Amino acid sequence: MPVRNFEPINPATDVTTTKTLLHEVIPITGTIVSGTYGAYPNENNIKDYTHGMFQSVYDYPYLSSSSNHIFDLTVGYSPKSHMSASTAVQNSKKINIYNEFAQVLLGFTGSHNDIRTFESDLVLDQTGSMKELFFVSLSRLLTKDEIKKGSFRITIGNDEWNAPFANTGSVDLGDYASKVDGTGIANSDGGDFGIIHTSSGQTAANYAAATGVGVVFYQAGVIALTASLFTNNEFNKSHDGHATWHVDDSFVSASISGSVNAFRHRIKNIQFNNTTEINSTIYFCRAPANKFNYSSNPTYTTGSRIRIKNVPTDNPIAYVTTIGLYSPNNTLLATAKLSEPLKKSVDNELTIRVRLDY
Repeated sequence: MPVRNFEPINPATDVTTTKTLLHEVIPITGTIVSGTYGAYPNENNIKDYTHGMFQSVYDYPYLSSSSNHIFDLTVGYSPKSHMSASTAVQNSKKINIYNEFAQVLLGFTGSHNDIRTFESDLVLDQTGSMKELFFVSLSRLLTKDEIKKGSFRITIGNDEWNAPFANTGSVDLGDYASKVDGTGIANSDGGDFGIIHTSSGQTAANYAAATGVGVVFYQAGVIALTASLFTNNEFNKSHDGHATWHVDDSFVSASISGSVNAFRHRIKNIQFNNTTEINSTIYFCRAPANKFNYSSNPTYTTGSRIRIKNVPTDNPIAYVTTIGLYSPNNTLLATAKLSEPLKKSVDNELTIRVRLDY
């Protein structure tokens, strides 16, 4: 068996770490959200649950093995909202949904550890509260590690029920004031978040000064939009086409699924860039001139002689094909294959860069 020679790696000079961010554009069209797989509101890519607290949207009929979960939709309001009343449909569930999102994403405030309310700015000073919200929880399959700052866009319809995108009904929203350098970003218990504005502003300063209409939490993949966005009196219609509700009426008198269906009916498209974070450790493996000039392949020698040497005085030659990374007790931890063999002799030395991604 050939003798193994090891070359130590100096952590101070031979090891470094890097981080790479990969982005992918994710477009979600309104036709998938509403209308592609059946007649509204009973599409077979929309899944309702017996608990009635949220609704799931899939990119294909959800009973199919080919389907992928895209996002969940729900509504909720603060117990301090004027809509909160014992007579409201699913009142406790709507309050619980709001409080759950607020606790996880915003945390608590004050000496009494009160649950924070969602706000239309980055300050979290309990002013500019948004007490009635639609929640969109994007699937981790789409967001990966996080939503890229400044990339979130959603278009919603705010005209009458039968034609929500007609006339000036389409409203473009986005985190226009947020930048990847951290501008327009704040941090809370739920990670980084930015404010969603309408597209009427022209500069980052204008957006920063404007009142927001929602919040996007980048790592959590959660979007919260205020119900006050919807100003048309025909926000929601019952399925028989007779009862017509303003958004406030819908929050109070309709079930969660009913209000979610009305909101989903008004989504024209959603687009954002996701982010995949790749962390790498790079090892510079060095083969000095006086080492690794013999092959460990048993066919390298025959009759105690090196096969490829015709003249006994010639220097030995080897070809490097594989790099092995070993622990301090010489246990093999990882191997790296070269794309082609590299010639190694006493006339040269090699430095091979090995990268481990995780």
